[in-house]
Amino acid sequence: MAKRKITVLTGAGVSAESGISTFRDSDGLWENHNVEDVASIEGWYRNPSLVLDFYNARRRQLKDVRPNPAHYAIASLEDEYEVTVVTQNVDNLHERAGSTKVIHLHGELTKVRPENCCCDRDGYSEETVFDIGAEDIHLGDLAPNGAQLRPHIVWFGEAVPKIDSAIDAVEAADILLIVGTSLQVYPAAGLYRYARMSVPIYIIDPKDVPVRDGRITHIKEVATKGMDIFKNVIK
Repeated sequence: MAKRKITVLTGAGVSAESGISTFRDSDGLWENHNVEDVASIEGWYRNPSLVLDFYNARRRQLKDVRPNPAHYAIASLEDEYEVTVVTQNVDNLHERAGSTKVIHLHGELTKVRPENCCCDRDGYSEETVFDIGAEDIHLGDLAPNGAQLRPHIVWFGEAVPKIDSAIDAVEAADILLIVGTSLQVYPAAGLYRYARMSVPIYIIDPKDVPVRDGRITHIKEVATKGMDIFKNVIK
Protein backbone atom coordinates (compact mmCIF):
# COMPACT_ATOMS: atom_id res chain seq x y z
CA MET A 1 0.00 0.00 0.00
CA ALA A 2 1.31 3.46 -0.91
CA LYS A 3 2.40 5.66 1.93
CA ARG A 4 0.37 8.76 2.72
CA LYS A 5 2.08 12.02 1.75
CA ILE A 6 3.22 14.74 4.13
CA THR A 7 4.50 18.00 2.75
CA VAL A 8 6.48 20.02 5.28
CA LEU A 9 6.99 23.76 4.79
CA THR A 10 9.81 25.06 6.96
CA GLY A 11 11.16 28.49 7.79
CA ALA A 12 13.82 30.12 9.91
CA GLY A 13 12.33 28.88 13.19
CA VAL A 14 13.52 25.34 12.45
CA SER A 15 17.16 26.36 12.14
CA ALA A 16 17.09 29.01 14.87
CA GLU A 17 17.43 26.31 17.52
CA SER A 18 20.66 25.22 15.84
CA GLY A 19 22.06 28.72 16.35
CA ILE A 20 21.45 30.15 12.89
CA SER A 21 20.18 33.70 13.20
CA THR A 22 17.27 35.17 11.28
CA PHE A 23 16.89 38.73 10.11
CA ARG A 24 13.15 39.19 10.63
CA ASP A 25 13.54 39.15 14.41
CA SER A 26 16.11 41.94 14.47
CA ASP A 27 14.70 45.10 12.89
CA GLY A 28 15.69 44.21 9.34
CA LEU A 29 19.30 43.46 10.23
CA TRP A 30 20.93 40.15 9.41
CA GLU A 31 24.18 39.58 11.29
CA ASN A 32 24.45 43.38 11.70
CA HIS A 33 23.96 44.07 7.98
CA ASN A 34 21.02 45.76 6.31
CA VAL A 35 19.08 43.06 4.48
CA GLU A 36 18.91 45.25 1.37
CA ASP A 37 22.72 45.28 1.22
CA VAL A 38 23.29 41.53 1.45
CA ALA A 39 20.04 39.86 0.36
CA SER A 40 18.86 41.77 -2.68
CA ILE A 41 19.90 41.78 -6.30
CA GLU A 42 20.43 45.54 -6.01
CA GLY A 43 22.86 44.95 -3.18
CA TRP A 44 24.81 42.55 -5.37
CA TYR A 45 25.09 45.11 -8.15
CA ARG A 46 26.13 47.85 -5.70
CA ASN A 47 28.77 45.94 -3.78
CA PRO A 48 29.38 42.33 -4.84
CA SER A 49 32.50 42.07 -2.69
CA LEU A 50 30.47 42.81 0.46
CA VAL A 51 27.87 40.24 -0.55
CA LEU A 52 30.48 37.57 -1.22
CA ASP A 53 32.18 38.23 2.12
CA PHE A 54 28.83 38.02 3.91
CA TYR A 55 27.94 34.64 2.44
CA ASN A 56 31.47 33.34 2.96
CA ALA A 57 30.96 34.03 6.66
CA ARG A 58 27.54 32.35 6.66
CA ARG A 59 29.06 29.32 4.93
CA ARG A 60 31.79 29.05 7.56
CA GLN A 61 29.17 29.38 10.28
CA LEU A 62 27.11 26.58 8.76
CA LYS A 63 30.09 24.25 8.96
CA ASP A 64 30.07 24.62 12.74
CA VAL A 65 26.33 24.12 13.43
CA ARG A 66 24.40 20.88 13.62
CA PRO A 67 20.84 19.77 12.91
CA ASN A 68 18.61 19.97 15.96
CA PRO A 69 15.91 17.53 17.14
CA ALA A 70 13.28 19.24 14.95
CA HIS A 71 15.30 18.49 11.81
CA TYR A 72 15.67 14.86 12.90
CA ALA A 73 11.98 14.58 13.78
CA ILE A 74 11.01 15.83 10.32
CA ALA A 75 13.40 13.36 8.70
CA SER A 76 11.98 10.51 10.79
CA LEU A 77 8.53 11.07 9.29
CA GLU A 78 9.90 9.20 6.26
CA ASP A 79 9.64 5.98 8.30
CA GLU A 80 5.87 6.00 7.78
CA TYR A 81 5.10 8.65 5.17
CA GLU A 82 6.25 9.89 1.80
CA VAL A 83 7.72 13.25 2.79
CA THR A 84 8.64 16.32 0.78
CA VAL A 85 10.29 19.20 2.63
CA VAL A 86 9.82 22.64 1.10
CA THR A 87 12.10 25.03 2.93
CA GLN A 88 12.70 28.76 2.88
CA ASN A 89 16.04 28.11 4.58
CA VAL A 90 19.31 28.12 2.66
CA ASP A 91 21.19 25.85 5.06
CA ASN A 92 21.62 22.11 4.51
CA LEU A 93 20.48 20.97 7.95
CA HIS A 94 17.44 19.04 6.65
CA GLU A 95 19.67 16.98 4.39
CA ARG A 96 22.23 16.44 7.15
CA ALA A 97 19.44 15.19 9.44
CA GLY A 98 18.40 12.63 6.83
CA SER A 99 15.57 14.18 4.82
CA THR A 100 15.84 12.78 1.30
CA LYS A 101 13.54 15.08 -0.69
CA VAL A 102 14.13 18.78 -0.04
CA ILE A 103 13.04 21.70 -2.22
CA HIS A 104 14.99 24.87 -1.41
CA LEU A 105 12.82 27.83 -2.39
CA HIS A 106 15.46 30.45 -1.61
CA GLY A 107 18.56 28.64 -2.80
CA GLU A 108 21.40 26.83 -1.05
CA LEU A 109 24.22 28.38 0.90
CA THR A 110 26.81 25.75 -0.01
CA LYS A 111 26.31 26.26 -3.75
CA VAL A 112 27.29 28.94 -6.27
CA ARG A 113 26.44 29.68 -9.89
CA PRO A 114 27.49 32.10 -12.66
CA GLU A 115 25.90 35.50 -12.20
CA ASN A 116 24.65 35.43 -15.80
CA CYS A 117 22.95 32.02 -15.90
CA CYS A 118 19.21 31.58 -16.16
CA CYS A 119 16.72 28.97 -14.94
CA ASP A 120 13.63 27.09 -16.03
CA ARG A 121 10.56 25.80 -14.15
CA ASP A 122 12.62 23.35 -12.12
CA GLY A 123 15.37 25.81 -11.26
CA TYR A 124 18.96 25.99 -12.41
CA SER A 125 20.50 23.05 -14.26
CA GLU A 126 23.11 20.92 -12.53
CA GLU A 127 25.65 22.04 -15.10
CA THR A 128 25.44 25.65 -13.90
CA VAL A 129 25.35 25.11 -10.11
CA PHE A 130 28.45 24.10 -8.17
CA ASP A 131 28.63 22.75 -4.62
CA ILE A 132 31.59 24.35 -2.84
CA GLY A 133 30.83 23.20 0.70
CA ALA A 134 32.35 25.66 3.19
CA GLU A 135 34.81 27.23 0.75
CA ASP A 136 35.02 30.98 0.17
CA ILE A 137 34.41 32.69 -3.16
CA HIS A 138 35.78 36.11 -4.11
CA LEU A 139 35.63 38.65 -6.87
CA GLY A 140 37.55 37.19 -9.81
CA ASP A 141 36.45 33.60 -9.13
CA LEU A 142 34.89 32.61 -12.43
CA ALA A 143 32.58 29.86 -13.62
CA PRO A 144 33.52 27.75 -16.66
CA ASN A 145 31.53 30.15 -18.85
CA GLY A 146 33.77 33.02 -17.75
CA ALA A 147 31.19 34.80 -15.57
CA GLN A 148 31.69 35.82 -11.95
CA LEU A 149 30.48 33.22 -9.46
CA ARG A 150 27.74 34.37 -7.08
CA PRO A 151 25.89 32.70 -4.20
CA HIS A 152 23.16 30.29 -5.28
CA ILE A 153 20.64 32.31 -3.28
CA VAL A 154 17.29 33.76 -4.32
CA TRP A 155 17.51 37.39 -3.26
CA PHE A 156 14.80 40.00 -2.90
CA GLY A 157 14.04 41.29 -6.37
CA GLU A 158 14.56 37.87 -8.02
CA ALA A 159 12.12 35.21 -9.16
CA VAL A 160 11.62 32.04 -7.07
CA PRO A 161 12.24 29.33 -9.70
CA LYS A 162 11.14 26.35 -7.58
CA ILE A 163 7.79 27.78 -6.52
CA ASP A 164 5.95 25.59 -9.05
CA SER A 165 7.57 22.44 -7.67
CA ALA A 166 6.57 23.55 -4.18
CA ILE A 167 2.98 24.08 -5.30
CA ASP A 168 2.93 20.58 -6.79
CA ALA A 169 4.11 19.14 -3.47
CA VAL A 170 1.43 20.98 -1.49
CA GLU A 171 -1.31 19.97 -3.91
CA ALA A 172 -0.28 16.30 -3.55
CA ALA A 173 -0.17 16.30 0.26
CA ASP A 174 -2.46 14.28 2.51
CA ILE A 175 -1.15 16.25 5.50
CA LEU A 176 0.44 19.70 5.39
CA LEU A 177 2.86 20.61 8.16
CA ILE A 178 4.27 24.15 8.50
CA VAL A 179 7.17 24.56 10.91
CA GLY A 180 9.06 27.65 12.04
CA THR A 181 7.38 30.25 9.88
CA SER A 182 4.57 32.64 10.70
CA LEU A 183 3.51 32.85 7.05
CA GLN A 184 4.58 36.40 6.33
CA VAL A 185 7.21 35.94 3.58
CA TYR A 186 5.72 35.62 0.12
CA PRO A 187 5.41 33.72 -2.12
CA ALA A 188 6.02 30.89 0.39
CA ALA A 189 3.40 32.31 2.75
CA GLY A 190 0.66 31.57 0.23
CA LEU A 191 1.58 27.96 -0.43
CA TYR A 192 -0.84 26.51 2.13
CA ARG A 193 -3.72 27.76 -0.03
CA TYR A 194 -2.89 25.06 -2.58
CA ALA A 195 -3.69 22.24 -0.15
CA ARG A 196 -6.85 20.31 -0.97
CA MET A 197 -9.85 21.29 1.16
CA SER A 198 -9.88 17.90 2.90
CA VAL A 199 -6.23 18.18 3.99
CA PRO A 200 -5.47 19.01 7.63
CA ILE A 201 -2.89 21.75 8.15
CA TYR A 202 -0.67 21.93 11.21
CA ILE A 203 1.41 25.00 12.01
CA ILE A 204 4.21 24.85 14.57
CA ASP A 205 5.35 28.34 15.55
CA PRO A 206 5.52 30.15 18.91
CA LYS A 207 4.18 33.36 17.36
CA ASP A 208 0.65 34.25 16.40
CA VAL A 209 -0.14 33.27 12.83
CA PRO A 210 -2.12 35.84 10.80
CA VAL A 211 -4.12 33.20 8.93
CA ARG A 212 -7.76 32.21 9.37
CA ASP A 213 -8.50 28.79 7.94
CA GLY A 214 -10.65 26.12 9.54
CA ARG A 215 -8.25 23.39 8.48
CA ILE A 216 -5.41 24.82 10.58
CA THR A 217 -4.31 23.51 13.95
CA HIS A 218 -1.78 25.87 15.52
CA ILE A 219 0.77 24.24 17.83
CA LYS A 220 2.17 27.34 19.54
CA GLU A 221 5.62 26.01 20.39
CA VAL A 222 9.18 26.19 19.16
CA ALA A 223 10.05 23.68 16.46
CA THR A 224 11.68 21.03 18.65
CA LYS A 225 8.85 20.79 21.18
CA GLY A 226 6.19 21.30 18.56
CA MET A 227 7.42 18.37 16.48
CA ASP A 228 7.04 16.06 19.49
CA ILE A 229 3.43 17.22 19.87
CA PHE A 230 2.74 16.86 16.16
CA LYS A 231 4.06 13.30 16.01
CA ASN A 232 1.80 12.31 18.90
CA VAL A 233 -1.22 13.94 17.25
CA ILE A 234 -0.87 12.00 13.98
CA LYS A 235 -0.20 8.60 15.58
